[in-house]
This record gives sequence, structure tokens and C-alpha cells, in this order.
Amino acid sequence: MHVEHLGWSRSGALRILDQTLLPAEERWLEIATLPALVEAIRSLRVRGAPAIGIAAAMGLVAILRERTDSGAQERFLALVDETAWAVGSARPTAVNLRWAMERMRRCAQAAGGAPAVVLGALQAEAQAIWDEDRAMCQAIAEHGQVLMRTGIRVVTHCNTGALATGGIGTALGIVLLAAERGLGPEVFVDETRPLWQGSRLTAWELQRAGIRYAVQPDSAAASLMARGKVDLVLVGADRIARNGDFANKLGTLPLAIVAHYHGVPFYAVAPSSSFDPACPSGAAIPIEHREAAEVTAPFGIPVAPAASAAFNPAFDVTTAALVTGYVTERGIIHPPFEE
Repeated sequence: MHVEHLGWSRSGALRILDQTLLPAEERWLEIATLPALVEAIRSLRVRGAPAIGIAAAMGLVAILRERTDSGAQERFLALVDETAWAVGSARPTAVNLRWAMERMRRCAQAAGGAPAVVLGALQAEAQAIWDEDRAMCQAIAEHGQVLMRTGIRVVTHCNTGALATGGIGTALGIVLLAAERGLGPEVFVDETRPLWQGSRLTAWELQRAGIRYAVQPDSAAASLMARGKVDLVLVGADRIARNGDFANKLGTLPLAIVAHYHGVPFYAVAPSSSFDPACPSGAAIPIEHREAAEVTAPFGIPVAPAASAAFNPAFDVTTAALVTGYVTERGIIHPPFEE
């Protein structure tokens, strides 16, 4: 029921589905250079914390494939470090990107030997990261079934399906698996402005899966909850601090506040790689700020006066007190989160 959106090309390049063009066009890109990979991550051609980490690892291999003639082992290992650092700096908030690059660096150091030997080890490691994420998504979806029941009505935010991961998805993966098992879930899809990852991507995935859904303005969830029409909120998480605060797509915090007010269970869904125990609280999570045009002229269409300033953080931080629990591949975590 889910779509594959990344892979290896025949030439060994990273192959991704350009998510900036969905749902109007399904265009695949082949990436084998550092500028192309950084641009694809920054421009959200590939997005979602787990998917970014996977694409970064695979892209690193594709970039280095053309550089195995770089000389001695020490020189090639330095090139691995330099390239991984550049890729890892493409977006600051999602911990999976940094995690994947650190893992690839360690793999290169452990492999030793000629550049070709190191490259082979790195390709195997990148594939392992992808395979592990696919298995983690399935485990997350299985654990999340305890939250499901026949005809359950779920609010989602941003996109947490296959397009954001290497497998069935995180939060949306729970819904997809429930649908496969005949529970008939209904999904209210937040548009997720300013780039509409909900209406463009989540709705696209749900339509392909044949699941009943309705797209709604981000601010409509409160009205639905006030009318008793929401049973559960499922969102993703790009970085989770040690105390249980977490960063996710902008708009998650107000959704958590209204869910808490109306007594609707609010679960964040993420693999263990999204947890950052070195980060004490949400206040320490770096928040990426993006260009004003995404708000004032989304997709090149002016919706505000020319030269308007804009406040456009890509993420907000939801405090642990608003979170009912975290669904992970290891099970569901409930407060107190730091323990």
C-alpha cells in the first residue's frame, strides 16, 4: 500500500522521486554530486527525517564512487569526512541526517584499506541503514495497532508516510497497516502550510492506498475536536530531546495544544534514531528558518505584498507535557519520558 520513492540507479547514483512536484508530476532524479545532493535535501526534493538520513547515506556513496582515484587511504578517508560534514550540514534540525553521516564516517574508519574497499563498505552500510529503517517502520506500525480500532478518526500533520521514510512510514504507517487489516480508518489531513506537505503528499499517499480522507486547513482541527469528531492525533518527530520535548513540522505545537485541551490522545511517532539524548530539552534544538518566499509567494504565486517580511521557521517545538506517548520500533513510551 505504500510507494517506493528512492533507490539506486543502474549507474550507482542515488535515485529519488522529486517530492516538490507531487502530486502534479512524478519525476525521478539521479544524484551523484555533492551540490546536487545538498540542493535536493535543502529544497525538500527528499524530505522527512528518516528519508533524509537514508538519502544522505546513499548519496554519499554515489558522490564518492567518482572519487576512488583520490589516492592513498588517508586522503580518501579525509574526503569521506569532508563530504559527510557538508551533507550533514544541509539541514540542522532533523537528527537523523547527522546520525547517518556519523555512522558512515565510523564505517569508513573501520573499513580501512584501499578507497575501493572503503567504498564497498560504505555502500553496504548505506543499504543497511535503508533496510533497518524499512524494518523499523514495520515494527512501529505493529506497535501502533494498539491505538487503532474500527472506524477510528485520525488527524495527521505534514507527511509521515512512505515518502518520509525508507518503508511504510511512521505515523501514517500505523494508519496504512490498520487499513490493510480492515479497520477502515478515516484521516483528516492537515494541509501543513506553507508548503502543503499534507495536501500534496499525505493525501496523495492515502488516495493511492484507497483510504478515506479529507484535506483540511491546519486551523480546522480544533473545530473537529470540539465537535467530538477526532479520536486520535498522530504526528512525526524530527528530533526528540531527553526530557520528551520534540521538534516537528511547524504547526505541530498548536495541534498538540488543542488536542490537550479537548482530551484527544496525541502521539508522536518516530524511530529511535530520532531521539537525541545529548539534547536536554526542546530549548536546545536548533530550528531551521527558511526563505520568506515560501510564505509570501508559495510555488511562485504571490499571496502577500511584494517585499513583505515573513517569519518562516520550518519546525516548532512541542513540550513533553502535551505528549500522550511516543510510538517507536521498541514499543510505546509514556511519561515520564526522561526515565
